[in-house]
Amino acid sequence: EVQLVESGGGLVQAGGSLRLSCTASGFAFTNYAIGWFRQAPGKEREGVSCLSISDGATSSVQSMEGRFTIFSDISKNTVYLQMDRLKPDDTAVYSCAADGGRGGTACLALNSAGMDYWGKGTLVTVSS
Repeated sequence: EVQLVESGGGLVQAGGSLRLSCTASGFAFTNYAIGWFRQAPGKEREGVSCLSISDGATSSVQSMEGRFTIFSDISKNTVYLQMDRLKPDDTAVYSCAADGGRGGTACLALNSAGMDYWGKGTLVTVSS
């Protein structure tokens, strides 16, 4: 059974940090690209960051570069999203997703429609 399980969400004050985890099982983790997406209340889902496990390529939304860092621990089949200097506008449900396509192009383009598997998400709330 394919599973992506997110954890690490919660309530944090503006300026604080959180580290989200996405642990995968049931598929060949190293052949996939893993991305983080978020959906704020009343807004459309948007891409945050992506990591291709096989070659280490990454992509991120420019507005989040320097605040958000994506990295992995292959031994744990886990991708992390380190979020620093959080802002109230970062409040959203954060979900991870896996792209098994060649080169992880959908993920690296932060194209949610091209992702193969999804986790259920974890809520991040940033208070002002």
